[in-house]
Amino acid sequence: MMKLLLNHYHSHARLPHAWLIVIALTLGACSEKAATTVAAVEVADPDVVTVTPSLAKVISLQAAGNTEVRENLRIPGTIQLDEQRVSRIGASVTGRLKDIQVALGENVRQGQVLATLNSTELAQHQLAYVKASQQIALQSKAVERARQLLEADVIGSAELQRRESELQAAQAELNASRDQLTVLGMSESAIRNLERTGQIHSYSNVVSRISGTVISRKVNLGQVVQPADELFIVADLSQVWVEAEVPEQQIDLVEVGEDVHVEIPALGNRRYTATLIYEADIVNPQTRTVTVRSVIDNPDREIKPDMLVSMLVKSRPLTRLAIPAQSIVRENDKTYVFVKFAQDKFRLREVELGNEFEGKAIVLRGLSQGEVIVNQGAFHVNNERKSKELG
Repeated sequence: MMKLLLNHYHSHARLPHAWLIVIALTLGACSEKAATTVAAVEVADPDVVTVTPSLAKVISLQAAGNTEVRENLRIPGTIQLDEQRVSRIGASVTGRLKDIQVALGENVRQGQVLATLNSTELAQHQLAYVKASQQIALQSKAVERARQLLEADVIGSAELQRRESELQAAQAELNASRDQLTVLGMSESAIRNLERTGQIHSYSNVVSRISGTVISRKVNLGQVVQPADELFIVADLSQVWVEAEVPEQQIDLVEVGEDVHVEIPALGNRRYTATLIYEADIVNPQTRTVTVRSVIDNPDREIKPDMLVSMLVKSRPLTRLAIPAQSIVRENDKTYVFVKFAQDKFRLREVELGNEFEGKAIVLRGLSQGEVIVNQGAFHVNNERKSKELG
């Protein structure tokens, strides 16, 4: 505008003095309008707040700085049986099931009979033991007679040695037969009774090796079973494992021996405290995770195997830029802080935050170490900003 007026003036140099006054007034008005526009631009920033003396009394400032933090890692997992408290029980001999004395879910004690089977194999081994025992008696008498004949000079020493050798062979056969009966599940008292009476029993008991709960039963009456078959699984559920899969990128944050918390959604997100006792030595190639394990007590049997859980693990101490949680302003699913940029002036700035811990939040982006922010009273500063927008 100014340029146009000047050009007009130069092209009409002989204009009256009144025209010069008009041009001057016009130029002055343009300059004043431009200054007003600049001032309006300076005042119009909606994210800037000037802290008044009354507002300064209810806020406090703090410089953003690094601190040692321990992040809370939430890792999905499941409840598993404690493998050291599980017994997979089968028959000692081949036979046909004659009686089943427990049901699925029943609590049993160590040594309790779970089932009974009829076994011809057991009867044959008992018969072999009886014969071996009888042979011992015969060979012992033969050796005693040979000693008497040797003293009477009726036989030579070689005959006595032969009969003693036969007695030793019979004893070895008896020992082997006894061991076989032990393998087949006969107790020492039952074997002694068999040796004393010679009465053969073809029934074999399947007994529980631990006290616990029958969590699996894979047999029916009349079924023929073999020693390789799994008939029952008994588990002591008073203690269970919690297994979780940690992404391999985070495994360096986890340390065996640390306390963890276990949340179980099926039990109303009830939280249990445990200790991390195991970290796998290999990475699962399909999931790219590492298995970790803790143990929790389950005296009331409320925790069931295969329940889904969340394992909360505190990471190893790390140095991170962090700010107080009370300094954070949340709006429209975004997070902000008020950053000081001049005397009594603060600007609202968006920041990206990580996990919160112990009243602090980790800063991932948007803030640098040493920058001064509003700590206590950020809520009041934000209200001042909003009221300025409405005004």
